[in-house]
Amino acid sequence: MNRLAHETSPYLLQHADNPVDWWPWSAEAFDRARETNRPVLLSVGYSSCHWCHVMAHESFEDQATADYLNEHFVSVKVDREERPDVDAVYMEAVQAATGQGGWPMTVFLTPDAEPFYFGTYFPPAPRHGMPSFRQVLEGVRAAWTDRRDEVTEVAGKIVHDLAEREIGHQGAQPPGEQELAQALLGLTREYDAQRGGFGGAPKFPPSMVIEFLLRHHARTGSEGALQMAADTCERMARGGLYDQLGGGFARYSVDRDWIVPHFEKMLYDNALLCRAYAHLWRATGSELARRVALETADFMVRELRTDEGGFASALDADSDDGTGKHVEGAYYVWTPAQLGEVLGADADLAAQYFGVTEAGTFEHGQSVLQLPQQEGVFDAEKVESVKRRLLAERAQRPAPGRDDKVVAAWNGLAVAALAETGAYFDRPDLVEAAVGAADLLVRLHLDDHARLARTSRDGRAGANAGVLEDYGDVAEGFLALASVTGEGVWLEFAGLLLDHVLVRFADPETGALYDTASDAERLIRRPQDPTDNATPSGWTAAAGALLGYAAHTGSEPHRTAAERALGVVRTLGPRVPRFVGWGLAVAEALLDGPREVAIVGPDQRDSRTAVLHRTALLGVAPGAVVAMGTPESDEFPLLAGRPLVGGEAAAYVCRNFTCDAPTTDPERLKTALSS
Repeated sequence: MNRLAHETSPYLLQHADNPVDWWPWSAEAFDRARETNRPVLLSVGYSSCHWCHVMAHESFEDQATADYLNEHFVSVKVDREERPDVDAVYMEAVQAATGQGGWPMTVFLTPDAEPFYFGTYFPPAPRHGMPSFRQVLEGVRAAWTDRRDEVTEVAGKIVHDLAEREIGHQGAQPPGEQELAQALLGLTREYDAQRGGFGGAPKFPPSMVIEFLLRHHARTGSEGALQMAADTCERMARGGLYDQLGGGFARYSVDRDWIVPHFEKMLYDNALLCRAYAHLWRATGSELARRVALETADFMVRELRTDEGGFASALDADSDDGTGKHVEGAYYVWTPAQLGEVLGADADLAAQYFGVTEAGTFEHGQSVLQLPQQEGVFDAEKVESVKRRLLAERAQRPAPGRDDKVVAAWNGLAVAALAETGAYFDRPDLVEAAVGAADLLVRLHLDDHARLARTSRDGRAGANAGVLEDYGDVAEGFLALASVTGEGVWLEFAGLLLDHVLVRFADPETGALYDTASDAERLIRRPQDPTDNATPSGWTAAAGALLGYAAHTGSEPHRTAAERALGVVRTLGPRVPRFVGWGLAVAEALLDGPREVAIVGPDQRDSRTAVLHRTALLGVAPGAVVAMGTPESDEFPLLAGRPLVGGEAAAYVCRNFTCDAPTTDPERLKTALSS
């Protein structure tokens, strides 16, 4: 056992039995490098990463490789999901130096943590033009021993160049009509009209862009925006990216047609897509969107919820194929022969329905289940019977491993998705699951000063501080929960988190936001990135939560901070709209107001109050906030001075300091939130 045996990260624990003398990221590791005059090998990955497992098996479990590392390097292993700040800083260096990045990330550092050589996966023997890992180690060692001045000069230049890449944010105005129209035009140019989605292979689910398209349609009536969102959602849901038996989405598709996924399932993807499909149903009434939103929500609750009420990070791509060998996708793929063993006479129907062929769509004649477009009508009851039997058979297979650490930001996304999906489809159990996760975040992740811990596991908070995306996404989840439940305490908790954003993450001069707090551990640079990756950037997530909180409370500092933060979207939106989708979605809310809806009733059990509340939640106005309670309630500022109308429940809708007349009519409320 090495030093990782005492860590809480499942990824680090996977390496605790390696013969490599791993250190966790710590000052002590770099002190050791100085004392021994050795360079540092920094290896960054995450538990459900397929190629991380491959490199671990080939190199880090190999005794000869470990002996060489232990003699000549100080080896540091980092879980990128626990330390996104460390990952971001060195990934920026890798991408700047090589033009690409990915995981596992392999970086060689001086004892001052300055990088000087980079890569990702290295094979155990030279292949496809790549050197072997041992060759890389020997080359780095030789450079460190024989050309130290050159190495130090290179490292210093890299750190200097990274510092020069500081975002030039001067608090510009947020984007307006023109910039959002230009962003839509840019997306139209990159749209894959034949297959849905944007760009080529590999193809990632564009969750944040879909939210922008739906909000843009709601505000402007643009049919093109709605069509791109709806067609992309349909193609993803019909492809192998979506688990046709158990619900939930894989990480991405390796092809342009959404057929073959990279099979890991991440909490953040499923939370974002669950919410996007629920919002698509809200806009269109699509039965497919309704089904996928509910199945994805059920997947998260069934397979990712932890005993403590939070949600685990991910399911592995790999699992035992039944022979003791871990193989990517083994849990999910089928051959015609396997269908026959399970379904008998119904096997041909299943093969046709799910697109399973003798040639296969994956490896070794296996197929990923899809729902291909085809002629003819299938017997719905028989299809459901087939799905039940296949799912029961699949449950007997060795299941993929689960990374059961709870990440604050991703749980915030799940809280928002489950709360809204439960409210839209009359599923109180989903709302209860959202409340349970939010309660865990408050009990375990928030300290006495309302500072967030990034992760927890088995009921124990991790040692790593929350980053900006944690504060933004958890606040977003709390605001959604406040609107759905009518419980003002969630608004209060959101406010506590957003106060930290204003004080500890924002540049008071420019309004720019940093990914780490002003009092966080100092790295070679302070990470700062307003562009989306697989999740909304911390920058724009915080901007959205600040805007929503300001709409609820009338707080001018929070609204001003949101507007200043959105200045960067004015620049990036027209240029790279695919990579700033959530910022564009927040900008849509700002242009629309956002609208403030207060529902007052004699009590929350009153049926007329419930109808008005549901109507408000189903309104498509971008970023609208909803408060519900009695006229005497002091839980929501929006309820102050809002009496009943004729003794009946009433709805008040305001935006931009102007209010409509209160109404008791759900249809009038619906119109007010869609015009």
